Amino acid sequence: MHAFLVTLLVIVSIGMIVVVLLQSGRSAGLSGAITGGAEQLFGKQKARGLDAVLHRITVVLAVLFFVLAIAVTYFQL
Repeated sequence: MHAFLVTLLVIVSIGMIVVVLLQSGRSAGLSGAITGGAEQLFGKQKARGLDAVLHRITVVLAVLFFVLAIAVTYFQL
């Protein structure tokens, strides 16, 4: 059981690294450098498309990572 959980934890970790690296930066482009965070704070457009999907996948993988880390610690010999 422990070996299975550790293997699953490694797979989830690699998946989370890949998904985080695929996301675009918060201030990508020249408009982010000029306007700062005001556009994101007060803008009416929510994240759409690929960025929204990657954000949701990141949240799911992060929760799964923490649950698996606790399970590995619990089932440790």
